[in-house]
Amino acid sequence: MERVSQSKPAGTLIHAPEITPDELQLAVRNHSMPLEALRYPITPLGLHYLLIHFDIPLVDAATYWLAVAGHVDKPLRLTLEDLKSRPATTLAVTLECAGNGRARLSPRPLSQPWLGEAVGTAEWTGTRLAPVLQEAGLKKGALEVVFTGLDRGVQGGIEQFYERSLSVADATHDDVLLVYAINGQALPPQHGFPVRLIVPGWYGMTHVKWLRSITVTDRPFDGYQQAAAYHYRTVEGDRGVPVTRMLPRALMVPPGEPDFMSRTRFVEPSTQIVEGRAWSGLAPIERVDFSSDGGRSWSAAGLEEALSPQSWRRWSARWDATRPGEYELCVRATDASGNVQPLEQSWNLEGVQNNAVQRVRVVVGAPDGRQIAADLR
Repeated sequence: MERVSQSKPAGTLIHAPEITPDELQLAVRNHSMPLEALRYPITPLGLHYLLIHFDIPLVDAATYWLAVAGHVDKPLRLTLEDLKSRPATTLAVTLECAGNGRARLSPRPLSQPWLGEAVGTAEWTGTRLAPVLQEAGLKKGALEVVFTGLDRGVQGGIEQFYERSLSVADATHDDVLLVYAINGQALPPQHGFPVRLIVPGWYGMTHVKWLRSITVTDRPFDGYQQAAAYHYRTVEGDRGVPVTRMLPRALMVPPGEPDFMSRTRFVEPSTQIVEGRAWSGLAPIERVDFSSDGGRSWSAAGLEEALSPQSWRRWSARWDATRPGEYELCVRATDASGNVQPLEQSWNLEGVQNNAVQRVRVVVGAPDGRQIAADLR
């Protein structure tokens, strides 16, 4: 199998034409959200997407504590009970992996092979980060806040704890939370027990799990996950642009019944109500358009109100599927700042921020779905 060497900074060293054992190893550890789960306004816990960089640490809640230190006047040492005793906030927040859609790129970056379902919306409960930092007292010149997890491993040839930073302005935003519960129950180990960070609107790499420390710095943080990984770059050696907020995306619940392997859909001639969810971390979703002819023509879908400003919106469209044949359904989101999903894939070395429109193959009026699915393959 031919492999092409690529840029080292992202830790995505190889592009491969076929799924590799390394990718399968990642795929069985992580999981995406089945598209039919888009019917739920709040994703059931077991269906929410999950990405774990290294190993899930074993943490004893009774002995756990979170350090808040660095460029502050009063370092803090907070237990889980200390955090729970503070004023609590619950927010419905949509999270999406920055690499969502990576597996559809060609050539494909060798990493977690997401197709397009690496997303979920949960109700996260915790305490606001800003008052914690205020209590610690930011010294003059404070520039960034570094969040370090308990998960440790090797990436890009560097042994490291997983850690990311935010500017002081971003970290002290009112909706940034130190979270200890999801959908009304304690965080499970895979979702960051006992405490994780939630930063609404940002891609999933920002929401550091298993928090061990929060460190205020007076200089830019240059850790691997911040300075090397999660950059949009198309040329080796280029520093690229850091990945931050989620680009607009809409997904649909594929209508009808699926073929087991190809996932080609089959529906009887009828009028179909197609539905799904749309979100953007840049601005509120303003419009969703639906197409049944592969994106050659579009019609506006109906939009419902979001559960919160930080979560996705439900959309629905009526599709006249009375004429037998093969169709390619597409859906496209536009946010209030005018950002629109592209029709084509946006290739880059790491396979990040690929928000091309979803395409679903549907066969209307198939007399023998199994045979047609075999022919399509």
